[in-house]
Amino acid sequence: MATSKAASAAKATKQEFSKDTYLFWYESMQLMRKFEEKAGQLYGMQKIKGFCHLYIGQEACAAGSVSALERGDKYITAYRDHAHPLALGTSPGAVMAELYGKETGVSKGKGGSMHIFDVANNFYGGHGIVGGQVPLGAGLAFAEMYNNTGKLCICYMGDGAVRQGAFHEALNMAMLWKIPVIFVIENNGYAMGTAVKRSSNVTELYTLGESYDMPSEAVDAMRVEDVHNAVARAAARARAGEGPTLLEFRTYRYKGHSMSDPQKYRTKEEVEEYKRQDPIELVRTTILSKKFASEAELEAIDAKVMKQVEEAVQFAEESKFPDVAEALTDVYEQKDYPFIFD
Repeated sequence: MATSKAASAAKATKQEFSKDTYLFWYESMQLMRKFEEKAGQLYGMQKIKGFCHLYIGQEACAAGSVSALERGDKYITAYRDHAHPLALGTSPGAVMAELYGKETGVSKGKGGSMHIFDVANNFYGGHGIVGGQVPLGAGLAFAEMYNNTGKLCICYMGDGAVRQGAFHEALNMAMLWKIPVIFVIENNGYAMGTAVKRSSNVTELYTLGESYDMPSEAVDAMRVEDVHNAVARAAARARAGEGPTLLEFRTYRYKGHSMSDPQKYRTKEEVEEYKRQDPIELVRTTILSKKFASEAELEAIDAKVMKQVEEAVQFAEESKFPDVAEALTDVYEQKDYPFIFD
């Protein structure tokens, strides 16, 4: 159970949010949405190659987390990773250039869509191995605990990753050592094309944390306010020395698993039903109802975002591809060492 310190901090997170917070959410989520829509278009034009996993529909997961956490907290995720760095302030041009494989990309053009890193903004990837980032997230948080920084790590994964053994090993160790990590399952309903109920007897994924006595809860992640509050509660626990939390963000992706996904496993009616809960439209409605901004002011934000996306595309188009020799940099150096028993 939470101590009084963590409990009081968590209680304080149940609040009315300010005009500035709502406008941050709106602009941040619009940037993610418009960036991803453009990325999908460019993929169809073969400007972006390889794999490409879009975040459209899930924007509240990233925006609500960033507003709830502190500068210096660490972030790590899987390969649906374009939006998180944008929410953290990474240059859209650097992200787009990475998708193009250009030398000005945030990972020097070597990572592409699935391996975006921006350590300057505390974003540690971008990982292509399903569930591979989960123990890494626990490790990042352990380093913060070891160095007594007061910071934490939030580690995102898809619903398919919870089938991996590494997920359970990381949860066990994190709870044993009270590591300040927030594990987040971005449950968009499908692991590639397989519905959760077809791959597990446990469909309430947050209950998996209860096996390790880990505080766990489900969150309506189409509502950015709910995301913020849940992450703030988990952060309060972590900073109070009480260890990890498992959050199941119940969200939805409007597009396929990747750009090559024909999406035959779900109906158009199902997608349209979720679009009626669109996280950006919900925030927009709240802003207008509270008179935090006018229609004209929101349209000005929309125009600003579109300009950022257009400039990002121009930056990527005009950037150069890396030199061939660059392929040999940033890798482990091989040396000839004598055998121990020689």
